[in-house]
Order: sequence, then C-alpha cells, then structure tokens
Amino acid sequence: MAKPPAPGIRISKWSSGEWSDVPDAVVTEEPLQLMLDGRPLSVVMRTPGEDIELALGLMFAEGIARSLEDVRLMRISAESGETASEITIDASIVDSNQVDIHLARAPRRKPERSMLASSACGVCGAVLIEDLRRDLAELRAGPVIDPALLTGLVERMRSGQGVFERTGGLHAAGLFDPSGELICMREDIGRHNAVDKVVGRMLLDGRLPMRDAILVVSGRAGYEIVQKSITAGIPVLAAVGAPSSLAVALSREFNQTLIGFLRGERFNVYAAPDRLAR
Repeated sequence: MAKPPAPGIRISKWSSGEWSDVPDAVVTEEPLQLMLDGRPLSVVMRTPGEDIELALGLMFAEGIARSLEDVRLMRISAESGETASEITIDASIVDSNQVDIHLARAPRRKPERSMLASSACGVCGAVLIEDLRRDLAELRAGPVIDPALLTGLVERMRSGQGVFERTGGLHAAGLFDPSGELICMREDIGRHNAVDKVVGRMLLDGRLPMRDAILVVSGRAGYEIVQKSITAGIPVLAAVGAPSSLAVALSREFNQTLIGFLRGERFNVYAAPDRLAR
C-alpha cells in the first residue's frame, strides 16, 4: 500500500538573519485502534500504511499470536486499501484507523491490561520487565558478517525512505541478509512501529524466525527494539543512535549482536561481537 502524501503546510523560516514564508511537509501521525476479538486492546500512534503488518508485528512481539495459524480473521476498513492473501480479510470496518484481529484459539499470552503505545514507546502490554523476558530464547551463533558491510546499510535504508526525504520526520527499520541485500524496509513516526511492520511482513511471508538477518534502525536502540528483534530471532541489531543500558544488558543476556552509533565508517559493538569478522 502506498503511503499517504506528507501533509503540506506553510511555515515561517528564519535563515541568515531573515524571515521567510515557505511551504513545508510534515509527517502524518494518527491513532490506530487495535481490537482483539471485537474488544479494544490498544491505541497505537503511527504513520498510516501497512496497518496489517503493524498489528501482526505487535501481536507477535506481545506473544498474543506467534503464527498465522493463530489468526482466524482480520477486519479492516476498505478505505485503507490493504489486503493480505495469507489471511482472511473482512473490509467492513467503517473507521480507517481501526484493525480488529480475531484469533483462531485462545491467545498464547493473555493481555494483562489495555495497551497504550505512543510513537515513542513500543513496550505496550507488559507490566514487568521479567514479563517481557519470559518468551525470549537465546539466539544461536552466526552468521559471521564483514564489518565493512555494515557501514553502507544505513545509506541503503535511507535511499528507500521517500517520506523521510520530504519531511525528515520518520524513523525506518531495514532488514538485510548477511550479504547486505535489503529484504524489507518500513517507515513510521515511531521506530518501534517500523520494526513491528517489518516483523509483521516477515510473519505474513512465513519467514520467522529470521536467524540470518541484520536489522538496522534509525535513532537509538532502546529496550523495546531489542526485545522485539530478539523475539523475531534476529541475531544482529544495528542502530544509528545510542543503545540504552537495559538494551545492552538484554542483548548480552540473549546473545544478540548489538551495534550503536552506526555512522559513516564507524560503529560501536556493545554485545556479542563474535558475529563480526576480525
């Protein structure tokens, strides 16, 4: 599905000691009401587009659904224009900012409370940190990656960020194979939403867990990004920004290679450096 164009507005700009009235574009942010079996579950602030992937990726990260067999039906608005051949879609919902997931069986992990996700926070339904850890498994060794390969991945990801080029306001998550080929790239105002969209796409394609993949994210590597990527089986996570202390601790605990400050020809490795060739 094509993303909606970035809204055009007029702004006042100060440059070189002078004011000017100029056109500008801002990124779209709208609430998405997630429903589970017809009942409200979560409100996610996101950039419209790939809402099916976003919903499935979030359900996967939360442990509510871990395969397409867990999902019986998804209800969305026909206005969204989204389809998924892998899942039965009922395009009867009037509100285009709503997705209703109907499970084929009782959820693997029952939501403990309503979830609220802003565009800045991606850990939605877990009450305790230990609750997030309980579904994670240590990642196996490999693949071994040429460190020089990593330095070009951010630019490859950025080259596909059409909305970012117009607004400068979107985060991105890019999934690459060990040779640096782009598998999937998604944008969103929330970096964790972009990750959920990538994971949702891989779930739809039957490619989880992604045991030989590299995930590159714009911005920092927070705990929620690490948790979501480990859940998807991704062994290497690289961020343009800094990792948090909790992100480093979790990556080390579950043997995920964590890279921060991936800029230009430099980066730092905070966990599991053995996957990078010496």
